[in-house]
Amino acid sequence: MSVWLIAGLGNPGARYAFTRHNIGFMVVDALAATLGLSITEKGPGGLYARGPAGEHRVCLCKPMTYMNHSGEAVQAGLSMLGDEARLLVVHDDLDMAPGRVRIRKRGSHGGHRGIESIMEHLGHGDFIRLKIGIGRPPGTPVTGFVLEPFSPEEWTVVEPAIGRAVQAIDALIDHGVDVAMNRFNSPPELLADGGV
Repeated sequence: MSVWLIAGLGNPGARYAFTRHNIGFMVVDALAATLGLSITEKGPGGLYARGPAGEHRVCLCKPMTYMNHSGEAVQAGLSMLGDEARLLVVHDDLDMAPGRVRIRKRGSHGGHRGIESIMEHLGHGDFIRLKIGIGRPPGTPVTGFVLEPFSPEEWTVVEPAIGRAVQAIDALIDHGVDVAMNRFNSPPELLADGGV
């Protein structure tokens, strides 16, 4: 049995609820719903939900520290779970097309301030990331773009991507990161069976 901290990144408050930067929150909320959990337990730096996921245990986390300080909650959550806990961080990615889902075993922060904060607090980038593309339109300042809600056209590809992300997390926990990467890192149109 493995123990996972699954942290979805975003900003707290109704103002940011459906913005592009909050897709990490949206994914962990959707995952919580499939597991029959509610992310309402107040803990260090964030809101949490703990429970079983098949034969494994998960702790879902939504940092309440705002994006740029996500590392505070993630570090606290790992400390709460102990040395055996594995970390998966779910976040938006400007350099991927809207609706793309991609798993990475490790890497740099790539300019993402939430990932940068986590790396600063943990002292390394050796943790799994699940990224959901939000696109980067030319000529639009990044700060304003990520804090705007998805357009109706974007939502037609982002909403099913949230479902694929939940399936990818299930596969990762049950079968390992390599299996999940093989199943879900292709563009959705190339996944003949929907990625499962």
